[in-house]
Amino acid sequence: MEPIPVMQDSYAGEQDTARTFILKVYIWMAAGLFITAATSIAPFLLFSESQIMNMIADNIFVFYGLLIFEFLIVLGLSYAINKIPAILGLAIFLFYSFLNGVTLTPIFLIYTGASVFSTFLICAMMFGGTSILGFITKMDLTKFGAYLTMALIGLIVAMVVNLFLNSSFMTWIISLIGVILFVGLTAYDTQKIKKMAGFIDASSEDGKKASIMGALTLYLDFINLFLFLLRLLGRRN
Repeated sequence: MEPIPVMQDSYAGEQDTARTFILKVYIWMAAGLFITAATSIAPFLLFSESQIMNMIADNIFVFYGLLIFEFLIVLGLSYAINKIPAILGLAIFLFYSFLNGVTLTPIFLIYTGASVFSTFLICAMMFGGTSILGFITKMDLTKFGAYLTMALIGLIVAMVVNLFLNSSFMTWIISLIGVILFVGLTAYDTQKIKKMAGFIDASSEDGKKASIMGALTLYLDFINLFLFLLRLLGRRN
């Protein structure tokens, strides 16, 4: 009769470790979103809209340089995460969240504050519901990984092409597809994180690094879902 409680204790310990890992992922993701939101709003507490517009216009090349730098940070962190300490990886992720807040500031010049806020709430509810679905579904979503990746590449190509075409109808189609795609990616990434939690030690260095990369993945899903929704639902100034 002895092995049964021992097995139960072991299973309970594994469950606690999995919950700790998942909790860390969502805590870091939420921290990143908070930093991004605070950074994007802060300039409007210090300067007028016209001053912010002038600063962006006067530093437009710096602004586009930051966008490229952000992309390089994500690539660099994904490549180097196994070679650097977890605390440095976390610092890079939070710094990226800050930079993203800087480059997202113009959305408050393009769209009304009310529509940005309402779209954020809609995005939060959609993301939360999809993430829960990713946790509870018994369907294996990993088989859709290749299709989601190809769809993402196609979406990026379509966005680049539309930079030259500047078609409002194509923009609407791209935005709709973007919402659907990132809803799918949220469920897919959530299930991957859930599976990862089952065999990783949350308190280990590797577990900390995995939680940071999980947070970055979900953070990017949320931000992109929000931006595509804003293009569909946002009211322009």
